[in-house]
Amino acid sequence: MLSLTRLRVLAAVAEHGSVTAAAAALHYAQPSVSHHLARLEAETGAVLLQRVGRGVRLTDAGRLLSARATEILGRVDAAQAELDEYTGLRAGRVRLAAFPSALGTLVPVAAARLRAAHPDLTLELTEVEPPEALQLLRAGEVDAAVVFRYQPDQPEPDLRLDQLDTEALHLVGPVAGDWPAELAEHAEADWIAGCERCRNHLLRLCAAAGFIPRIRFTTDDYVAAQALVAAGLGMTVLPDLALRAYRRPGVRTRQLTGTGRRVLLARYGVPPDPPAVLALRHALTT
Repeated sequence: MLSLTRLRVLAAVAEHGSVTAAAAALHYAQPSVSHHLARLEAETGAVLLQRVGRGVRLTDAGRLLSARATEILGRVDAAQAELDEYTGLRAGRVRLAAFPSALGTLVPVAAARLRAAHPDLTLELTEVEPPEALQLLRAGEVDAAVVFRYQPDQPEPDLRLDQLDTEALHLVGPVAGDWPAELAEHAEADWIAGCERCRNHLLRLCAAAGFIPRIRFTTDDYVAAQALVAAGLGMTVLPDLALRAYRRPGVRTRQLTGTGRRVLLARYGVPPDPPAVLALRHALTT
């Protein structure tokens, strides 16, 4: 296999016209350049240079190889530059999946911090609920995912998790009336529930309070859920981030004690992570 170093020496001789000039351009000693040229001729089995007076000139084989060498070295240098940009975070992309209320609160702050630190790094965002986010993560379609976990929850040893936040949960009801904060006092109410994971947690909370909720409406949209509550159509339970992202006039909240959920950054696969993913992790966890 041809040596890239020797091809670079030949290309320098072709560009600068002499061994002395090539050595100066490459910051090599002149005997080193002569050695590389001799080894290249031995490797190729072709005469690449002819001595002319006190100088040299390329043979037809030398001109052919030097032209190819310039092309090859250009591609190698371009690949190295692209890799340097990637590892130095001067270019590249990182893909993040996150659930809606995180996209409305935590993620924009982190995205702004990431852009300030690495202005040429592209952040791609996908809005999706945690089960689908983890599917995308395991399939390699995103690099990281912001998800939530209720307590207790099944461990997933294939994931690496960083805790970003701990959210309180709030009972959400209409402004009218001085309704109590205890779930047990709303056993006869209609309820608005969300995704399967959120619904299961609501069922567990209500079961602990001694009743099964009568779920009349299903929506994952925290804006729609609050609109239904404000219209007097039921009660719901929402986490902090949903209420921080959007708080509708016409609803009142009461924090539920002894319950909550964790907000986590999930990564998949064996470390170390690519530099872009580590930069995103730093922006989210700072």
